Amino acid sequence: MKHEVGPAAEFPLGECKIVEVAGREIGIFNVDQAYYAVLNVCPHHHAPVCEGFVAGTYLPSEPGERVFGMAGRVLSCPWHFWEFDIVTGQSVCGVDHRRLKTFPVTVTDDDRLLVEIGR
Repeated sequence: MKHEVGPAAEFPLGECKIVEVAGREIGIFNVDQAYYAVLNVCPHHHAPVCEGFVAGTYLPSEPGERVFGMAGRVLSCPWHFWEFDIVTGQSVCGVDHRRLKTFPVTVTDDDRLLVEIGR
C-alpha cells in the first residue's frame, strides 16, 4: 500500500527526514534528487539508524591505494558506525549479510512523495 509522506520540497537534498508511515519510523533520504525510504532500525542492535550521518566510504582497492566513493549514499549508524548503502540497504563492509529494510518511493505528477509499505 502506498502512503503519502508530503511534498518533495519538504525533503532537502542530502538530508534525511524521519516520518511515521503505517506505525513505523521511516527515514526519507534525498540523494541527488532521488528519494529513498529506510526503516529507522539498524539490523545490528536496533539503533535509530536514520539519526546517523550520511557520507561516502572507502571502497575495496589495491594495497596502498585509498579509493573514496559512494559520496552521499552511505548511512553510518550512530551507535556502532556500521555503514549501509541507502539505495540498496546492503551493508557496505561486506562481512555481514544483514541489511536495512528499504521501501520504494515514487514521486507523483504534483511532486508528492509516496512510500510503499508491504504487509
